[in-house]
Amino acid sequence: MNTLNITTTDRVMLVEMDRPESLNAFSTELMDELADAFLAATSDDAVKVLVLTGAGRAFSAGADLKEMGRTTTARHGFSGLLNAIIEFPKPFLVAVNGLGAGIGATICGLADVAYMARSARLRCPFSSLGLTAEAASTYTFPRLMGRQNASWFLLSGEWMDADGCKSSGLVMEVIADEEIRQYALNQAGKLARLPMQSLITTKSLIMAPLKDQLHESAEAENRALARLVGKPANQEALNAFRDKREPDFSEL
Repeated sequence: MNTLNITTTDRVMLVEMDRPESLNAFSTELMDELADAFLAATSDDAVKVLVLTGAGRAFSAGADLKEMGRTTTARHGFSGLLNAIIEFPKPFLVAVNGLGAGIGATICGLADVAYMARSARLRCPFSSLGLTAEAASTYTFPRLMGRQNASWFLLSGEWMDADGCKSSGLVMEVIADEEIRQYALNQAGKLARLPMQSLITTKSLIMAPLKDQLHESAEAENRALARLVGKPANQEALNAFRDKREPDFSEL
């Protein structure tokens, strides 16, 4: 794979997003390959747990803004990736090793357990891009963080540090930067030593009341995003990004 490093040890699949020069931004290729990884792990009896992390100093900077406005051909695309994650029947752990923005933050809401490095920060910059939330975060974040915390986080576009993410319920533990990956792998290893059918059955019972709403929220968000892409606020945000200036939404 071109955008991922994947290793499986003791029935734990470690998936590392490997675009450090782009802060692991979600390109079409990365989304397709990540969907492939979840689908492969689903059917691979040698895998009991999947751990997702990033290479370099970032977890993921979110959508690759350089691709916005370009025509790209996707095998799975964003919707296919979300479906693969929501339908993933085995434990899915996230190790947020550095900054995460957009899908680099909202994917934490889809994880069974999320861990975060001490210096890491998360941000949902959707409003500042003239867009709206994604990855079913309008459903997952209020459930994890409470409505007011989730509303502010999704609406304001402000950064949240690791302690804030833990205290609000978005992540389970804050770990020293140099230990985050190994800690997540150790936790995954504890699960991997348990019977697969027990893990799958328990997760299915947890997810059964949630799955339909996760799909519904993700699809509604995607439709809303499609309506906002290319509109004046989004165009101003992209122009400001390219011009390296603050966007002006005073008339929008």
